[in-house]
Order: sequence, then structure tokens, then C-alpha cells
Amino acid sequence: MSFSNDIKKIRHKCLMSQIEFAEALGVSFTTVNRWESGRSKPNFKTMKLIDGFCETHGIDFDVSKQLMEEEQK
Repeated sequence: MSFSNDIKKIRHKCLMSQIEFAEALGVSFTTVNRWESGRSKPNFKTMKLIDGFCETHGIDFDVSKQLMEEEQK
């Protein structure tokens, strides 16, 4: 599964809009939109924020797995 799909899945599990998800992470709506469309990817610091968000909401998200998959591409 691609990172863009993972982000959508995380957001949908929390029943959040892109704007709400962006606010929860402290990023812009445009940033979340770009992640979900596959036009950009978060840096390591933001990946850790996403990981913390998932942990708080009981969602399985493995940052190290995501980073390794991205490096292989």
C-alpha cells in the first residue's frame, strides 16, 4: 500500500476531513492534500507526528516500515 493511501486510511478511520487532520498535525490543508495525492511526502519529523497521532487514536502505523518502503522506491 502506498503512503498516500495510508494517510487517507488513517484520516478516514478518525472520521476527519483533510482540514481537521491537518490541524491535528499542525500542518496546512494543502500539505495533507499533497500527501494524499502522492505529490509530496512528509519529512521524518512529521512522520513522527503522524506516528504519535496514530498511537493516540489506536491506529497501527509503523514509521520505520514506511521509511524503508519509501527508500526502496
